[in-house]
Amino acid sequence: MPASTDPLTLPFNAADDLGSGIRDFLGHLKGERRVSSHTLDGYGRDLATFCAFLGEHLGQLPDIAALEALRVADIRAFLAMRQGQGIARTSVARQLSALRSFFKFLTARGKLTNAVMAGVRTPRLPKTAPKALTVTEAADGLAAIADISDEPWIGQRDLALMTLLYGCGLRLGEALSLTRAQAPTDDALRVRGKGNKERIVPVLPIVREAVSEYLAACPHPLDPAGPLFVGARGGPLNPGVVQRQVRRLRVALALPDSTTPHALRHSFATHLLRSGGDLRAIQELLGHASLSTTQRYTEVDAARLKAVHQSAHPRARKHA
Repeated sequence: MPASTDPLTLPFNAADDLGSGIRDFLGHLKGERRVSSHTLDGYGRDLATFCAFLGEHLGQLPDIAALEALRVADIRAFLAMRQGQGIARTSVARQLSALRSFFKFLTARGKLTNAVMAGVRTPRLPKTAPKALTVTEAADGLAAIADISDEPWIGQRDLALMTLLYGCGLRLGEALSLTRAQAPTDDALRVRGKGNKERIVPVLPIVREAVSEYLAACPHPLDPAGPLFVGARGGPLNPGVVQRQVRRLRVALALPDSTTPHALRHSFATHLLRSGGDLRAIQELLGHASLSTTQRYTEVDAARLKAVHQSAHPRARKHA
């Protein structure tokens, strides 16, 4: 299917009722859910591939009745076929997501009652190590973030927020949930994270200074119970605004595509680990419930850990 073709106008290898159902579904995605053209095209491709598979698998042009009779084994056969073609697991998972959404759409409109998709598991995706910035990239980003803003006080706000994320390892949501009364003025900050769990993180002087300068520059009165970080009009700062600013920063400094607000949290943990930080302590600072989650950060710095092992282990030294 050519990428430039509107999937709404393409014929599908399916009977009229199924083809009509697919076009209604894609129209729903485009008109009501307002998905991107990329997502719409991807879903169209996925459903076209599935129809072609059903035609060969069932030996007939697929229709709604054919969907009604599908079993879990049929869906698994489709997934196995795609994996056998060398399709990445992430792509197979996306295709399965498209099928789930399509079946749910037909069911909601009373055209299908088959709950076969509930019995199909999403392929297990490979775990990827968190993406961290280098120390230089993090420093350059913080040095330039204030300069890409249109208003000086917004630049101070962005600098304070980014310094807080990198200096304390906070999630973006955790930072944006802080109230004015919680502004870090001491050497420790109480943070409420996932699962409503509280943790205490140390606050570096540079973090306190950045927040203090932002508060002095902010033109809006901040209620003690209101948000610490506010938008241009004084309301709660939208995470999308922060992400957009970081994208602008990424372009300005030619930083890697992995440069996101969350990358600063990963960088916080990775740089602590590289400097000899204890994994258990980093777990507490990040607010991870399980050490296994924190251990993912060791994959980022596997080379350093291997070098430490080779130089420190008694048996390694003996045969050096």
